[in-house]
Amino acid sequence: MDETRTTRTGAVYRKKSQGPEIWRRFRRNKRAVVGLCIILLMIFCAVFADLISPYDPTLQDIPSMLQGPSAAHLMGTDQYGRDIFSRVIHGTRISLFVGISATAFALLAGGALGAAAGFYGGTVESVIMRCMDVLLAIPSILLNITVASALGGGVLNMMIAVGISNVPAYCRIMRSAILSVRDQEFTEASRACGAGDLYIILRHIVPNCLSPMIVQATLKVGGAILVCSTLSFVGAGISGSTPEWGSMIASGREYLRSNAHLTTFPGIAIMLTVFSLNLMGDGLRDALDPKLKN
Repeated sequence: MDETRTTRTGAVYRKKSQGPEIWRRFRRNKRAVVGLCIILLMIFCAVFADLISPYDPTLQDIPSMLQGPSAAHLMGTDQYGRDIFSRVIHGTRISLFVGISATAFALLAGGALGAAAGFYGGTVESVIMRCMDVLLAIPSILLNITVASALGGGVLNMMIAVGISNVPAYCRIMRSAILSVRDQEFTEASRACGAGDLYIILRHIVPNCLSPMIVQATLKVGGAILVCSTLSFVGAGISGSTPEWGSMIASGREYLRSNAHLTTFPGIAIMLTVFSLNLMGDGLRDALDPKLKN
């Protein structure tokens, strides 16, 4: 929002919001705009999946099993006669929810730990960063499978499993960003006025460190969707009866030679979603980078 301030001489000036400028620079990147449009379409499909889907995604119709794409079934049917188009549409809801929720969980947890480590330093920083190093030493896919297997199946447990492996990345980014601003003049001035540590962190330091975190979160949503699909593919995530892209590919791999459409369309959905998120993340990174201002 715009802020109005008064100088010592009584002159009033208005500080313009950076939002319009960021949006102007973002929309100049045509690839980023294309990625944003695709993501908005995906979100629309996820929200209105029940209205868009022509069939119940879990309804089995054995006489119609393994049909190819047609006017009645745009993407064909699977080995149980379920409409693949309806399952792909409903899978958008699950994949986006898990990807966004897992990223938000990692962003909040990693951001809080990184803020504490960067601001206080000393023993607090050593303990937090050594814990992050331990998590980074474990291969991410192995950590995801271990946590998912320990918690059990389900959307919520998968979100937690995917989010935990991403916490160290956000923690390190937030810590490095805070180290560059914690000793600047505005922080010292706020401390001299009697502000507490929590107020200084939330009001002055974190807002100046959000740009790299936002860009990282945008790019990591696509990675979280890939991990979600991978866990379902290997049987450690969502069950095959639930319309989820990874589980759809896993259940259709036995028919890859004879009925390739069972795995092709869920695979295209994963590829298109991750690709568009990467395009949007790259454009957002360029829009938020102060070095690229005109």
